[in-house]
Amino acid sequence: MLHRDGYIERIRERLRDYPVVALPGPRQAGKTTLAGMVAEALPELKVHRFDLESPSDVARLANPELVLGGLRGLVVLDEIQRMPELFPVLRVLADRPDTPARFLILGSASPALVKGAGETLAGRVSFVDVTGFSLLEVGLDELPKRWWRGGFPRAFLAGSDPVARQWHEDFFRTFLERDIPQLGIQVPAMTLRRFWTMVAHYHGQVLKVSELARSLGSSEPTARRYLDILSGTYVVRELPPWFENLKKRQVKAPKVYVRDSGILHGLLGIPDRAALQSHPKLGASWEGFALEQILTITGDREAYFWATHGGAELDLLVFHQGERLGFEFKYSETPATTKSMHVAMADLGLDRLRVVHPGQHSFPLAEGIDAITLPDLLEEMSGS
Repeated sequence: MLHRDGYIERIRERLRDYPVVALPGPRQAGKTTLAGMVAEALPELKVHRFDLESPSDVARLANPELVLGGLRGLVVLDEIQRMPELFPVLRVLADRPDTPARFLILGSASPALVKGAGETLAGRVSFVDVTGFSLLEVGLDELPKRWWRGGFPRAFLAGSDPVARQWHEDFFRTFLERDIPQLGIQVPAMTLRRFWTMVAHYHGQVLKVSELARSLGSSEPTARRYLDILSGTYVVRELPPWFENLKKRQVKAPKVYVRDSGILHGLLGIPDRAALQSHPKLGASWEGFALEQILTITGDREAYFWATHGGAELDLLVFHQGERLGFEFKYSETPATTKSMHVAMADLGLDRLRVVHPGQHSFPLAEGIDAITLPDLLEEMSGS
């Protein structure tokens, strides 16, 4: 298991400033292991762990305010979405003037999916989104492996590509048959798997829920509900559109991505790395993979795409450190500028536009527009 130093330092800083720090992210992304690493990095604090999937730990919390209120040090609550009744208790404990305990809560579902969790801890909690291993964490020279297998620790660290693929298949089954029902969501596993696969075929495209509904043979509200489930459990990303004050008709629907590249390849049934190179979704896979690596640095709170009905578009717009940064993703070793790029530069007032490609060299394309390799970009943005 990789030691996730960047996450550990970020979480330690947040624990100094907030009574509650939340680590949201998909199942199997390494949140429990990361919490253990954080505890080891804080030897001065006594650590109390509660796994809310364990019946014995749930029983210990029969009177949560009394039990948690008596603890000092660091309290880790794993899979917090299993006991949403804890959120009001944490609000009370977080408001104590002496803050004798800090709470590290781990969750595999967004507050929108967990009844009662919405704004209970507003102003008392800081969020550190946890994903699988990023390319910066595993090493930039591991780009082909990380792209193909994805970032889930057990998949990336598997002994071979076939073992990694089998892990993905097992993940699909446990996620759909066990994890989703545990949230109180009653959707047939095969139906949601079919819908998830349909989303994979839309990966990198503007979302058309009506088309998904027709393909599934369901209503539009039902398709929207399924999409909300997948987004709320951090396996699908809906990238919102950006609207500029322009006299142009701008696209209002979000783009959709399967967040993990290995999961995407599994859903699409791509058998191996060689087959990926000739697959119609090769460029879209590269786009989603590179986009997620950028968002591990910038965060996704101020991340958008932009498009007009006239054809101008920008794959990713990020507001980061006071700059408007634009990104285009091209699976080509010889990327060139397009009219759309120049329109985006002018209409959006971009400080810089980067064309992220899989080649070996970075080079300028035009004023303010550069072709850049993903490793070069990540090194630059991370300050390494």
